[in-house]
Amino acid sequence: MNILQYLREVRLELTKVSWPTRAEATKLTVIIILASLAVGLYVGGLDLVFTNLLGIFLK
Repeated sequence: MNILQYLREVRLELTKVSWPTRAEATKLTVIIILASLAVGLYVGGLDLVFTNLLGIFLK
């Protein structure tokens, strides 16, 4: 398969994609950002707790 054939097939496949609307993309982006913040705060909180516990045990 040469590069031109490949690019034609890529273009054909891209016409079959069901793209989200702008509103859907915005909504999903906000959800991802909020979920990332929640996970980050959770992991950061656990890190803080375990760091303090380790500090207490090592004194």
